[in-house]
Amino acid sequence: MIPVTKPFLPPREAYNRYLDGIWERNWLTNNGPLVNELELQLKEHLNLDHLLFVSNGTIALQLAIKALGLRGEIITTPFSYVATTTSIIWEGCKPVFVDILEDRLTMDPDLIEAAITPDTSAILATHVYGIPCEVERIQQIADAHGLKVIYDGAHAFGVQVNGKSIFEYGDISTCSFHATKLFHTIEGGAVMTKCPEILKKMAYLRNFGHDGFEKFNGIGINGKNSEFHAGMGLAVIPYLDEIRKKRQNQFVYYKELLKGLQVRYPETSQLENYNYAYFPIIFNDVILLKKCMHLLEENGIGSRRYFYPALNNIGFNEGICPVSDRISERVICLPLYHSLTKEEQRMVARLLLRVQNNL
Repeated sequence: MIPVTKPFLPPREAYNRYLDGIWERNWLTNNGPLVNELELQLKEHLNLDHLLFVSNGTIALQLAIKALGLRGEIITTPFSYVATTTSIIWEGCKPVFVDILEDRLTMDPDLIEAAITPDTSAILATHVYGIPCEVERIQQIADAHGLKVIYDGAHAFGVQVNGKSIFEYGDISTCSFHATKLFHTIEGGAVMTKCPEILKKMAYLRNFGHDGFEKFNGIGINGKNSEFHAGMGLAVIPYLDEIRKKRQNQFVYYKELLKGLQVRYPETSQLENYNYAYFPIIFNDVILLKKCMHLLEENGIGSRRYFYPALNNIGFNEGICPVSDRISERVICLPLYHSLTKEEQRMVARLLLRVQNNL
């Protein structure tokens, strides 16, 4: 079986060292020393001033919306994981969908202003497959209309724009540290902001609003994470360069193997410090896609229509987004993970080319 993804696990002894410390201290959660150490190391690795480790990427989005006090409509993308939109709805706001760019698959800045109404409070855009949104143009539009900006950076760990972390952009950026991500803490996520006051507010929000044992600063939720999760993150960090380089090599090798396949790829060639988190391919027609997925499945190989269906088509809020509709029907992600071998990549490629040759 070749799954579409597989978590990277560090050497067991590396994780055990952190487990030994947890057992000695008997401090399992509630802002323990490993959580604090993980936040420090992540800030250093990403060159960020402010970062909070939270329980998952969905909670990160909800904290961001709550911290900015958003109401009314939030302009967002239909081409993202469902949590991007459900977080908006969960926080009592209304998603308004704007279509995506054909080449990057991220939100089309040219369409944003037409979607702005007196009820619009923010833009929530996704860096898809690690491909960054056009952050400078989005910020210009937001500034012109007095809107807040949140970025869903679940796929974007390690990506840079203009020589700085993608998480430097927007009022708040979020990330997922789920087990299948480039960097993971088994379950987890983070919120990042340049503003110390927003960070302070999110720190209260993630811990029930506690300001000490007997005082509360507003209403919060349980968005904390544990020492066990932080320990895994600390054990993974030393391998990040190796993980990224391995995925880059796999990414390049896939493109070499699949030269004859009638597909195209999202535009990544001009990106700075791309993280190679996924390997998406866009088919020319749905029939070929389905035949390829079927043959892969018959041979024990996973693939995923990521993202399908487009979020404007599943009842949250209708929107006319023809590019997103077309891409979501025709894109799949192929297996890509640290232990994937060249032999396994060749098997995937042979099967895909076989389908095309037999049409």
